[in-house]
Amino acid sequence: MRRGLVPVLAWLLATGAAVTLSWWGVHTVMAGTAYDPPRALPITAAGDAATPKPEPTASSTWRAPRAKSPSPKPPPPREPSGPAPSTAPAGPESPASSSPASGQVRSYDTDGGRVVFDLGETSASLVSATPAAGWSMQMWKTQTWIRVEFASGADRVSVFCTWHDGPPRVDIGTY
Repeated sequence: MRRGLVPVLAWLLATGAAVTLSWWGVHTVMAGTAYDPPRALPITAAGDAATPKPEPTASSTWRAPRAKSPSPKPPPPREPSGPAPSTAPAGPESPASSSPASGQVRSYDTDGGRVVFDLGETSASLVSATPAAGWSMQMWKTQTWIRVEFASGADRVSVFCTWHDGPPRVDIGTY
């Protein structure tokens, strides 16, 4: 009995070790590639119709677009003929509705990625920041400036938007 039990235990131990090692290897490889989170789509201005569209990046979740059937054109947008209707009661404005009016939406392409700001007359807001392939991103925001930094190894690209001493100004620095 003992003679038959030793090979069975050795086989069970070797099989368990092999399964564990295989699972760990596959799990490690698949952890970063099983699902690529969606990236922000680039925003282009109406006048940028002449610029070529970027090629889609390879992704484990990317699918080829399906052929679409022609659909009727939507009607052109109408200009409002008066003040927009409001559902809020008349009275003092709430803090949420006192945000600055939107200005110009500007996109800034760098080696590290793309940053899109909404530049108003006295302030700015970050619309989106998308790192390029192989780059990571960090963002800092205060009352008077926004900084987006892209990093890849020792390379750094910073996009600063400041408005503390006048209208918003964007500076791009590479170091």
